[in-house]
Amino acid sequence: MLKSKLNVRSLVIAAGIGALSAISPAKAEDASATAAYKDIQATLGSVPDMFKTLPDVAIAGAWAEIKGVQLNPKTALDGKTKELMGLAVASQIPCQYCIYFHTEAAKLNGASDEEIKETIAMAAIVRHWSTILNGSQVDLATFKKQTDDVFAAVKAKSQ
Repeated sequence: MLKSKLNVRSLVIAAGIGALSAISPAKAEDASATAAYKDIQATLGSVPDMFKTLPDVAIAGAWAEIKGVQLNPKTALDGKTKELMGLAVASQIPCQYCIYFHTEAAKLNGASDEEIKETIAMAAIVRHWSTILNGSQVDLATFKKQTDDVFAAVKAKSQ
């Protein structure tokens, strides 16, 4: 009798697990991934392999981030500025994939060759001075005070 109750209990548990797996979040994640892939296709004309490297659970969020900021024309920064910033960061990481992508995207958004060169030069200048300031352990509070003083003097001169 005890063995019979255990078998029935095991069957009930197994059936419950089976029912739960039928309505598991994986199905919802698959649906959101499918919707994201369809939107990527519609927006970009194809689904680049870079998106396919992500697990299905991450694709909808990753696409929402790109679409909500980088591809969104209604943000505070225009597309050219965003892509030049991407190029500056990519140059510092450095990431050859990102450098290529953001250079081409910047051009698509109207950046000139000179703007692209200047972006890379600015990234190099920031990296240079960051290395000097951090390596020399310049006091941050003093640096901020001196920077504020410089900007106040420049502002006063321009008035």
